[in-house]
Amino acid sequence: MIGQTLILLLVLVCAVTDLVWHKIYNAITYPGILAGLLFSLEPVGWGAAGGFEDSLKGLAACGGLMVAAFLLFEVGGGDVKLLAMEGAWLGLERGLECLLWTFVIGGAVALAILVWKLGTWNLVKAVSRHLLWSLRLGRAIPLSVEEKAALQPPLYLAVAAVPALCIVALDLAGTHS
Repeated sequence: MIGQTLILLLVLVCAVTDLVWHKIYNAITYPGILAGLLFSLEPVGWGAAGGFEDSLKGLAACGGLMVAAFLLFEVGGGDVKLLAMEGAWLGLERGLECLLWTFVIGGAVALAILVWKLGTWNLVKAVSRHLLWSLRLGRAIPLSVEEKAALQPPLYLAVAAVPALCIVALDLAGTHS
């Protein structure tokens, strides 16, 4: 329980700094990663369920996937370290589950922001028009500068990581019974 409380506090601090200053600070994530690894050496319940090896696997898998997202999809470096930190605390299986929940929640929020900005009908019309022209011409049509700008809502992964962590740590999805 102490481990869950500490990781939740670390992620909450990251979410606040991400919302307020658009930054996730190394001063939080690096000590958080180290603490996750150290807590995995303690009795069960303090850190990763599978011990130190599971903690290292979680750190490597979550961190590695986030580095790929950083290189391919313009995800921020702070988000990489944040989700690597969660992997160190949660271990491989639960860390990956948390990472996936984070992206699902973050994507849903980004879509909601997009719908709010453009309106449901305008979004459906724009997507339909683009798809129909792409099908008619037999190739994908590149988006205009204006269309690309409209499709860039902020993706606050640190904020999405808070409910994702709660889902995984409290087993709200019922996957770890």
